[in-house]
Amino acid sequence: MELDRRTVLRLAGAVPMLAAVPAAIPGHGGGDEWERLRARLTGTLFRPGEPGYDEARLGFFSLYDHRLPAGIAVCANEDDVRRCVDFAARHHVPIAARSGGHSYAGYSIVDKGLIVDLSRLNAIEIRPGGRAAIGAGAQLGQVYEALAAAGRALPAGSCPSVGIAGLTLGGGIGVLGRKYGLTCDSLESVRFVGADGKLRVVSEGTAPDLLWALRGGGGGNFGIVTSFTFRTAAARTLTNFGLTFPPAVLADLVAAWQDWQPAMPDELWSGMGLGSAAVNCGGCFVGRATELNPLIDDLVRRVGTEPLTRDVSEQSHLATMRAFAEETHFPAAVAQRGEYVSTSRMLTHRVPDPGALASLLTSDPELYSIVDAYGGAIARVPSIESCFPHRSALGSIQITRGLAGGEAHARQVIGRVRDELGREFGQAGYVNYIDPEMPDWAKAYYGDSLPRLRRVARKYDPDGLFAFEQGLAR
Repeated sequence: MELDRRTVLRLAGAVPMLAAVPAAIPGHGGGDEWERLRARLTGTLFRPGEPGYDEARLGFFSLYDHRLPAGIAVCANEDDVRRCVDFAARHHVPIAARSGGHSYAGYSIVDKGLIVDLSRLNAIEIRPGGRAAIGAGAQLGQVYEALAAAGRALPAGSCPSVGIAGLTLGGGIGVLGRKYGLTCDSLESVRFVGADGKLRVVSEGTAPDLLWALRGGGGGNFGIVTSFTFRTAAARTLTNFGLTFPPAVLADLVAAWQDWQPAMPDELWSGMGLGSAAVNCGGCFVGRATELNPLIDDLVRRVGTEPLTRDVSEQSHLATMRAFAEETHFPAAVAQRGEYVSTSRMLTHRVPDPGALASLLTSDPELYSIVDAYGGAIARVPSIESCFPHRSALGSIQITRGLAGGEAHARQVIGRVRDELGREFGQAGYVNYIDPEMPDWAKAYYGDSLPRLRRVARKYDPDGLFAFEQGLAR
C-alpha cells in the first residue's frame, strides 16, 4: 500500500483531453496492415484521428499525454491479445500491455506503437477452496468488491484504480503485507501470451522459471499476462488507524517508528506520510481495536508527543479498504489524474540520523514522502520462490513531488533526495515506483535476481519484442 495515497492524488486534477491528432502518425506497418488487424479483433482498435482515440490513449499520468500510439487495441478476449502480439512481431511494431495505466514512467503508453489495452479482461471468479482467477484488466476496487462477496481477501494496495496486473508483476505492497506477504506471494499461476503469440498456462509445474520471474520481475517484461490465479485468505475483521502529528516532530516519529514497527506482530502493518505540512502515521491491524490500541499507545509514548488527531476504526475488510481509498464504494475508475513525479529507495537499515532525514524530506515544500513497512511474511519468502529482491528491508520510501516549476525541476528535486538516500541506504528501489532517471536502474530494481531475470527474458522474448527503456529484454 502507499500510505495516504489520496494526499498525493490531491495534486491531481482533471486534465482536458487533447484535440484529435492527425491520422498520419508515423508508425510501423502500413494502413492496410492495421485495417487487417482491426478486422481480426473482436474488440476495438482505435487509430489516430478516429473518435475515441484521444480518450483511449491516455494513462493515469498527464505527463505522458504527448505520446501518440499508432493504435490502441481494447481487447475483448485472449485471442485478441494473441493477434496483437502476432501483428507487432510481424510488422516490427513497438508493443506494450496496459492494465491500470499507472506506470510512473508512462511505459504502458508506447509512442508510435501498439497499446494492448486489457481493461475488458476484468472477469473475477472465486473458485472452491478460495482460489481467485482475476483478469489482468481488473482494478483493485473491483477485486476487493468481488472477493468481499465471497468472504475472501488478497493482500494488495490501496488505490482502487490501480490494475491488478502491474501491482502483482512488480511485487505488490499492501496493508496486509506483513501478515500475508506481497501480492505476488499469493500468485499460483497465470495465463500468458508470449512473444511467439502462443497462449500458455504458467505454473510451478509448467514453467517454474517464468513464474518465478513474474513474481516481482516488473510489468511489461517477458510477455502479456491475461489472467492471474491467486490463493486468497478468509476475510477478517480489520482495524485501521491514523495519527497526525505536528510537522516539528517528524524526526521523533521516524526515530520511534523504526524501533516500534519491527517489534510489532505480523498482524500490524503501518507506514508514515512525511512532508513539510503533513506528518502522519497510519496502518492496519488484523484483529480488534481493543488489541490494537495498546500498541498505538506504545508508539505515541515513544514519539513523546501526543498526536493532533487519532482515529481508530474496526470494520470489515471491504470497509477498511474503502477507508484507505477514501471511498464509500469502489467505482470502476477514477476521474482524477496524476500530476506528480516519483522515485524510491529501500530502507535497508535503521535511519542513523532522523534529524538529517527530516531536513532532507522537508528541503522542498512540494516534497511528500511515504514509508511502507516490510518485515513479517514479506521477509520469510525464500528467493527460490520469487525474484523480489528486497525482502530484508525495513521498508521502502517513495519520494513524490508536484509539478510546480515544471517537470524537469521536479525530477531534479526528487533525484537529489533519491541520491542522498542512496548514499546511506544503498541503491535499491521499488520497480512499481519506476523512475526513468534511476541510476543503474536494473541493479536498483532487481538486485541479485538480475542475472537470472535476464536469462528468463532471453528465453521467452529472444528478439526483444517487449523491450522498453527500462525493460529486461534490452
